[in-house]
Amino acid sequence: MDTPPKTKPRNRWLIPVIFVPFIAVLWVPFFNKTEPALAGVPFFYWYQLMWIGISAALTIAVYLATEKE
Repeated sequence: MDTPPKTKPRNRWLIPVIFVPFIAVLWVPFFNKTEPALAGVPFFYWYQLMWIGISAALTIAVYLATEKE
């Protein structure tokens, strides 16, 4: 009788890390304002642009953490 191969334990912290940007950008009442402005750009715009970089960094972190699996 063959035994199934053992799988490596999955990192359960990776799933919430990927969904953090979705929650932060979809929670519109939090960032639906114009102040504080950054270099004349209203908060509404620069908050969303900030999350593009954060999302990319989190995606890279999750990719590197799961690449060896």
